[in-house]
Amino acid sequence: MTSNALRCCLVLLCALAFLATGATANTASDDEAVTQDEAPQHGMEIREAWIPMPDGTRLAADLYVPTGGAADARFPVLLEYLPYRKTEARGRNWPLYSYFVTRGYIVARVDIRGTGNSEGTLVPYEYSDIEQQDGEVLIDWLSKQPWSTGKVGMFGISWGGFNAIQMAGRNPPALKAFIAVDATDDLYQEDVHFIDGIMHLDSWEMSQELDNARPGAPDYRIDDANFRERFDTPPWMLTWKRQQRDGPFWDRASWRDRESRITVPGYYIGGWYDGYRDVIPRALEHAGGPVKAMIGPWSHAWPNEPYPRPGMEWRREALRWFDHWLKGIDTGIMEEPRFAVYVRDWHPPGPYLDTAPGRWRWEEGWPIARIKNRVWHLRDSHTLGAPEREPRVHQLRYSPGTGIEAGGPVMWWGDAAHDQRGTDAFSLVYDSAPLTEEMEILGMPYAQLRVSADAPRANWFVKVSDVAPDGRVTQVAGAGFNGNHRRSARAPELLVPGEQFPLEIELHFTSWVFPKGHRVRVSVSNAQWPMMWPSPHPMTTTLAIGGENGARVLLPVVAPAKRPAPDFLPPEKSPSLAGYSNIDDGNPSGYGEVSELRRNPQTGEVVAVATNSGAQKYPWGEERYQERIEHSTSDAHPENTRMHGTHSMEADLPGRKLRWEAEMDFRSDMEAYHYDYVRRVFENGKLLREKRWSERFPRDP
Repeated sequence: MTSNALRCCLVLLCALAFLATGATANTASDDEAVTQDEAPQHGMEIREAWIPMPDGTRLAADLYVPTGGAADARFPVLLEYLPYRKTEARGRNWPLYSYFVTRGYIVARVDIRGTGNSEGTLVPYEYSDIEQQDGEVLIDWLSKQPWSTGKVGMFGISWGGFNAIQMAGRNPPALKAFIAVDATDDLYQEDVHFIDGIMHLDSWEMSQELDNARPGAPDYRIDDANFRERFDTPPWMLTWKRQQRDGPFWDRASWRDRESRITVPGYYIGGWYDGYRDVIPRALEHAGGPVKAMIGPWSHAWPNEPYPRPGMEWRREALRWFDHWLKGIDTGIMEEPRFAVYVRDWHPPGPYLDTAPGRWRWEEGWPIARIKNRVWHLRDSHTLGAPEREPRVHQLRYSPGTGIEAGGPVMWWGDAAHDQRGTDAFSLVYDSAPLTEEMEILGMPYAQLRVSADAPRANWFVKVSDVAPDGRVTQVAGAGFNGNHRRSARAPELLVPGEQFPLEIELHFTSWVFPKGHRVRVSVSNAQWPMMWPSPHPMTTTLAIGGENGARVLLPVVAPAKRPAPDFLPPEKSPSLAGYSNIDDGNPSGYGEVSELRRNPQTGEVVAVATNSGAQKYPWGEERYQERIEHSTSDAHPENTRMHGTHSMEADLPGRKLRWEAEMDFRSDMEAYHYDYVRRVFENGKLLREKRWSERFPRDP
């Protein structure tokens, strides 16, 4: 037997012993928990475990465990709690977790009930009470194992960041700290279902529906239990899209306006090109416990694997954070300023951006005293400047099929957006004179408008952009507003056609340095398709200019100051796990991107097609996925907007080929939304199961 084979056998025997006994016997006290410096001290192995819930359901866990230390060593536990199939994700998790495990942590990666390899019926939707109740049980279980010090931290990106915030709000006793990357505490206004209170359909929503139906790898057991507990369960999208107004459904797991009740120490990490970044100033200002934050130049990605560059080794900062709160080590992290911000310098528009120019800077927290709002009035000459006495009204004819340039490749308020000139041609546009000196902004720009529409439903969109001397227009900030929410997103009201009303729009969190000689642009429109579902009426809107109620935008201008820079490390090369690799990475963003755009100038019809595909290799076989989403609308009939999506996933296994397919048709008319969805599974080309759903539900006012 070779030395490698012998080593593999020993690792396997250790893992089997662990599963049989639950852990190695340990007599160390809490004060004797393992501690180390930043240098790696351990190897790493994966041990599978089942975590029992009170109703007998077991959640499947991969435990990434330090090796090479004392047999009775105990470690703090870091939890990532997701529906994203832990077994297939080992190729992602092994390099990600290695930084923590080799430095003295156990990382537990747990599949949410009814997903991946966990038992039970699929949870009814994301962030459900079931998910969070199970989360409290598993945190308690992790804290009480003989290999645990009793202290648990949570971390994660996107879903894992969301539920880290939510679990901290529930304050389970063993949860001592958390890190939320690219996540938010506002499920209605900032998640992907109703961005800014407006209907949004996301490729993630559709692809996740198909993944929810699939059994765990590598067995992919397709039987009556799989059909009953997963394949036949109602689509999550039906639940989401029925909830068109803010209220109790979204409140249950939203901690916005309740941040003061989160006393568990939290570290919030965001990216300027990610859609989930507004939570950072809120948490810094209102969190009830110790808090730190950073925001850097990346999109929806781990900062050590950034897009765009530059990245940084966020795990070093995470280690210092968790060492402080879970190990009691004075790492100095709490003596540093609370907020690290990457200041963005000008760059040309996207849609792709390899490197975002700028620099890091420490700030003490939020708000920052030297930020003062500079008011820019929208003028009758379509310029920005001083207020005008004489009131005027500017009109805009609604073009529902415009706005594709504003959302970037993933179609949300993030990513490096396209040149804005295409959308601005169908907007009311106001430009400043060329700047005589550099101007930095940091925060949420704020628009104060007075508007009307000759229809009962309308949306408004405000963007701030940078106009370069050569004419290129780079989006700096933006936001939308559902006009029917002008008084309340919880009790929408139809507009009174022709009636003017005030509209105040807080744009999303931004940083930007406008160079000398560039212009500031403010644009106002009524469409941002296909990011936002169009309002259904052909119409003309008005915007009050000048006089007492004239439109204005407040930009948060930062006064220059000498501030130190963080000493962040560059990303560290991480080990890979044999047998797991990407065959095809798909689109750069990882999501469906518009690959085809067709406009008919005679009819006003417009069609956009977004596609994506990819393939992964696992020890047991290969998986391939494809998606195609077609959006369509028209100037004459915006009520008849449609989105048609197809998704497929194939598992090519020895002697067996499985294929899951899903097709969704979501369309609207003047009064209602219509949802049709079909899900299929095939084995070796034979149809095993097909399930359909069809529903009509009325538009909310």
